[in-house]
Amino acid sequence: MPAYRSVSNFKHGSPHSIGILVVNLGTPKSPTTGDVRRFLREFLSDPRVIEYPRLLWWLILNLIILVIRPSRSAANYRKIWTDQGSPLMVFSQAIVSELRKRMAASKRDDIHVELAMTYGDPSVSDAVKKLTDQGARRILTIPLYPQYSGTTTGAVFDTVNRALAQQRWIPESRFVTQYHDTPLYIAALAKSIEDYWQENGRGDKLLMSFHGVPTSTLKKGDPYFCQCQKTGRLIAEALGLSDDEWLLSFQSRVGREEWLSPYTETTVNELGASGLGRLDVVCPGFATDCLETLEEIEMQNAEFFVAAGGKELRYIPSLNANPAHIDALQDLIESNIGGWEHAVTDEQAQQRAMTLGAEA
Repeated sequence: MPAYRSVSNFKHGSPHSIGILVVNLGTPKSPTTGDVRRFLREFLSDPRVIEYPRLLWWLILNLIILVIRPSRSAANYRKIWTDQGSPLMVFSQAIVSELRKRMAASKRDDIHVELAMTYGDPSVSDAVKKLTDQGARRILTIPLYPQYSGTTTGAVFDTVNRALAQQRWIPESRFVTQYHDTPLYIAALAKSIEDYWQENGRGDKLLMSFHGVPTSTLKKGDPYFCQCQKTGRLIAEALGLSDDEWLLSFQSRVGREEWLSPYTETTVNELGASGLGRLDVVCPGFATDCLETLEEIEMQNAEFFVAAGGKELRYIPSLNANPAHIDALQDLIESNIGGWEHAVTDEQAQQRAMTLGAEA
């Protein structure tokens, strides 16, 4: 018989609260080959991420990828690692810290915010435990993926449900599947780009680069491609850009399978070869800066652009803990917890439970 997780120091009749579970992808604990291998094993073993036959993929993953890739990825992580740790973790923690401040300023002491990673630590299971130990009987999950993909948001949903299934008393649950076109999210992106241009000048073109996924996911009904296109269009409209002033592409392609196109690397090389002077690149699908933005775009693709004949590629940072980003996330929280009332202590329930032997 499974042992279900109980709330620590549970007392009947205690006030109920609301839990906000903010989830990002995850990161290795350190930029070492061993830690990167452990992270990649967990990440790439998820059937949501790689939809190959399990036995075939196990052989490919363990006999090829985990032998070759960890040392290369570790070297890339070392290029972006900070004294505080992984940028993805540092910025994710900053987002949660700012959201907690917003809840405190709103006098919502019945709302608790916790950070979790789909892969690695802090785990979703541990974060759910922290929330339920704080009395959360209702949990809103916000994956930090503006556009829905089964490979990312879907994976968060699976992980959260597994964690909730471990609980003795399962909380009510709501789940944000996407926010790719919400007004405050688009406004935050547009403002971050405008602020960058105000400080650094404006490039000759703006490239919006989104993380790629296999084209097969689009054909199977995943909305990710369409949501990326809508995000790009709305940003361009907010900035007042004409069609020839911006482009959209997809990065991080791996393997031989066809992925969503146009590919960022190909686009960057073509723009450089055309003699374009300055290219600005923003990544609207990434809530926080990470390996794919800081190493792949700001370093690697910048080199590709110059080598192809361009003058300079400049990366516009992700929203991270930008106040406008926190505004958008706070609005997302408030619009999704509607109907979940403030905490109320049920003293009668407590008294009834005590008569049956429960501790006060």
